[in-house]
Amino acid sequence: MSDNTFFTFEQQDDGIAVISIDLPGESQNVLKMEFIEELQPVIEQIKTDSSIKGLIIKSGKEGSFIAGADITMFGKVDTAEDAEQLSSSGHRFFNALEQLNKPVVAAIHGACLGGGLELALACSGRVITDSPKTKLGLPEVQLGVLPGGGGTQRLPRLVGIAPSLDMMLTGKQLFPKQARKLGLVDEVVPQANLMKAARKCVNDLRKGKEKKTPVSSYFSVKGIQKLLLETNPLGRNIIFDQARKTVQKKTKGNYPAPKKIIECVEKGMAQGMTAGLAIEARNFGQLVVSREAKALISVFFATTDLKKDNGIDSDAEAIAINKVGVLGGGLMGSGIAYVSVDKAKKQVRIKDVRTEGVNGALNYSWTLIAKKMKKRIISPSTARHTMSYLTGTTDYSGFKHVDMVIEAVFEDIKLKHQMVEEVEQNCSEKTIFATNTSSIPITTIAEAAKRPEQVVGLHYFSPVEKMPLVEIIATDKTADWVITTCVELAKTQGKTPIVVNDGAGFYVNRILAPYINEAGILLSEGVAIEKLDKAMVKAGFPVGPITLLDEVGIDVATKVAPILQDAFGERMATPKAFEKLKEDDRKGKKNKRGFYQYDGKSKGKEVDESVYSVLGVSPDKHVDAKEISERGLLLMANEAARCLDEGIIRSARDGDIGAIFGIGFPPFHGGPLRYMDSLGIETVVERLQYYQKQHGDRFAPAEILLTMKENGENFHS
Repeated sequence: MSDNTFFTFEQQDDGIAVISIDLPGESQNVLKMEFIEELQPVIEQIKTDSSIKGLIIKSGKEGSFIAGADITMFGKVDTAEDAEQLSSSGHRFFNALEQLNKPVVAAIHGACLGGGLELALACSGRVITDSPKTKLGLPEVQLGVLPGGGGTQRLPRLVGIAPSLDMMLTGKQLFPKQARKLGLVDEVVPQANLMKAARKCVNDLRKGKEKKTPVSSYFSVKGIQKLLLETNPLGRNIIFDQARKTVQKKTKGNYPAPKKIIECVEKGMAQGMTAGLAIEARNFGQLVVSREAKALISVFFATTDLKKDNGIDSDAEAIAINKVGVLGGGLMGSGIAYVSVDKAKKQVRIKDVRTEGVNGALNYSWTLIAKKMKKRIISPSTARHTMSYLTGTTDYSGFKHVDMVIEAVFEDIKLKHQMVEEVEQNCSEKTIFATNTSSIPITTIAEAAKRPEQVVGLHYFSPVEKMPLVEIIATDKTADWVITTCVELAKTQGKTPIVVNDGAGFYVNRILAPYINEAGILLSEGVAIEKLDKAMVKAGFPVGPITLLDEVGIDVATKVAPILQDAFGERMATPKAFEKLKEDDRKGKKNKRGFYQYDGKSKGKEVDESVYSVLGVSPDKHVDAKEISERGLLLMANEAARCLDEGIIRSARDGDIGAIFGIGFPPFHGGPLRYMDSLGIETVVERLQYYQKQHGDRFAPAEILLTMKENGENFHS
């Protein structure tokens, strides 16, 4: 047995050698260039050693095979040529592994992603465990790059062009059964049998036994698709054309990686493996140094940082949260209860004044859990076990020993105060009171508390099970142990938490308000609804501002608006015409009366033209789409700068992540503060001052921007 820095190499009596990868000082294995350099001579040794009949590559870490390439490598390359060389070096190693004249089997347990899967694809066979920790995928597109270790060439040859494009263009990760069904792996076994199965796979390959791949039959639907489309150039063109159309529709041309992935697969399938690898290396090189990749990689590092951040600057420790009480069985309360039982595995007691509310909340969780059961992600017994964590009540029975109560009742200060008082009467002295308010300052809610140090904001976004962000809002009285306890809970719920200081609108809603208001002002001036929405979707937002108003509820937005205007004055003023929407009982999607139609056919896709007469405008004013998007983006970014200056957010990192994960700020800009850095602070100030002259003081640059311009500073070093 020989030891190296990154792995151990052991020769077994049966002639099968085992390489066990274990990167020192890392919780998960990542593919480093030094690791590949250290492994190359071992592969050469195996090739020439006649006593070695086969090789198994496994992980020495529990729960992780190889979680991907070492992303820090990307930051060390200065030019596209350097990055191309990085990819080509990987190619040479994987080619040597693939061309080894002995069977090589990857024994996979845990995350096998990116470069990890590319390593497995270069092996002769792949055996994986049936553990829920085992996931396979090529998620590089999410970092603005492409699989640069031969993934664009080997994956389509193994599983087919269409399924491989689906994996690479979405970055989705496959569970063990899905991977087996696709033919990505040869066998799925319990963890205890992994090495035994890997040995058998090596021996079978030595004897020349054919691997049984589920997609090999031409009589299956996939087989017919493969025969008709993938085996002839005309059919392949149909797949690639369709893929390009889908990509354009989804990305609006804002992300270069998907197009380059399609190009790699197309060239490789038409011109062969060597040409395919050459274009993969070249495209990889160009993408790594692109503005979009740098922004997306910064988001990756920021979220990784946040996972280690406890949200406070002291050494106060979080308390254990075992039982959670949720007040309110509406949409938010139901979503909070679900992520607390399903992800966080906490016991949850939900309270609503009506039995129907309690039942609705229980049903909400069961519907989502049953969906996972039907997809075979979880077993029926796991589903029932998860559901057993959730109970309901119309009074405070069962609340005596809850560690935290999360309140999600109506936005009414009297009701919130009543909740604080009732929790203090019915729960223990240690119980944390967390409010999910989206607009009322936490300090105001805490006024009713005997223990204001245990009152905190926990602002989730709707729908809770899908939206990744949680704002944890601290008042000047909130205890550090309360804040860090909330940070820990949010992480167990699968959320990315940012800690913000109390203030009107907190952070996310505060920066959203001027953006939404600007769309309202443009609409009031006669710019058509669909033009406004299309401009912002093209700019990279998931939905347009007017659609968002309909989704969130026009009534909710008009409730928050006066609070922000009171706090920040005229720059947060909403268009006067919007009062008319209230008078016309237009709440949006919830009462099927909004800016869009919600009849059976339209479902919010077609504008309700009658809204123009309600607002008293004619939708015929032309404003360029670039101007619409620039005005919206600059106002949001300007407000984010103010929040940082005022200490509402703790860092530029938190400001960027809050905007991306909370309201879908275009990720390819890296967040509003990084967006200003990339434009240049001087340019940002110039553009804001240009619009200030045209449209008024709501565009006045934040003081911090003027100072930064003078000093030549950036938000991120």
